[in-house]
Amino acid sequence: MKQYEIIDGPLNVQHVMELVLHPGAGAVTTFTGHVREWTQGVRTLYLAYEAYVPMAEKKLAQIGAEIEEKWLGTRVAIAHRIGELHISDTAVVIAVSSPHRKAAYEANEYAIERIKEMVPIWKKEIWENGEEWIGEQKKPEQRRGME
Repeated sequence: MKQYEIIDGPLNVQHVMELVLHPGAGAVTTFTGHVREWTQGVRTLYLAYEAYVPMAEKKLAQIGAEIEEKWLGTRVAIAHRIGELHISDTAVVIAVSSPHRKAAYEANEYAIERIKEMVPIWKKEIWENGEEWIGEQKKPEQRRGME
């Protein structure tokens, strides 16, 4: 597994954490994002994620570089899953190590927000009564006419 990776299959949380462990790490924070069943009163059946993988991995690495520059002594690893994900499946794992816990928490939150802003990963929610591409990173054909 690479430090920044898009995966078509189950994510290994422990392995992502191990990528950031080092002797100077006093803290490791791990964020896992999961498929939830209910969103604003609507029942989700499953999610379908797609990505432009080469660019998505480059953008994940860019986020890692931003974090390592902003919070000195940090190390970052990010894995995001694509394909069909069912309720409780893990969609993303972000691990951040740092000498102290505050930086690890802050950097981890920064990472998920930046992923949502800039990484070409698209999420389609499939509900009992329909489906829709969701979020800022809608598929390009979904964005036309929205600007």
